[in-house]
Amino acid sequence: VLDRSDAVELPVKFVPHSAGCYHCQILLKSSHDVRVYEIECVVNTDHAEAQLQFVTPAYQALVQDIPISNMSRRDWTLEAILEGQGFYGPPTINVGLGETALYPLTFNPIAEC
Repeated sequence: VLDRSDAVELPVKFVPHSAGCYHCQILLKSSHDVRVYEIECVVNTDHAEAQLQFVTPAYQALVQDIPISNMSRRDWTLEAILEGQGFYGPPTINVGLGETALYPLTFNPIAEC
C-alpha cells in the first residue's frame, strides 16, 4: 500500500495544435524501479454541445437518433445515464474505431407537460 506522503505529482501540459489522436509514453526510472505510463489523448475539431427539443402528443413515443463518432484508435463501450422523466435508451452503446453509431434516445411522455 502506497502512503500518500510517498506520492509525487507529475504535472503534464498538453497543447494540441489540431484534431487527432496523440500518444505519449512517460518513462520513470530509479535505481530500484522502472515504470512506463502510456497516455492517449483524442482531440475533436468541434466543441460538442447540443440541445434537443421534443414535441409529441402525450402517450406517443418519439425517438431521436444521436450520432456518436469514435475518432480514436480503440473501440468504445459507452454507458448512458439518462435523467428526466419519460426518457429512455439503451444503458450501453458500442462504437467501433473510426465508426459513427446512433444512440436511440426515446421520449415517451405519460402526461401533457
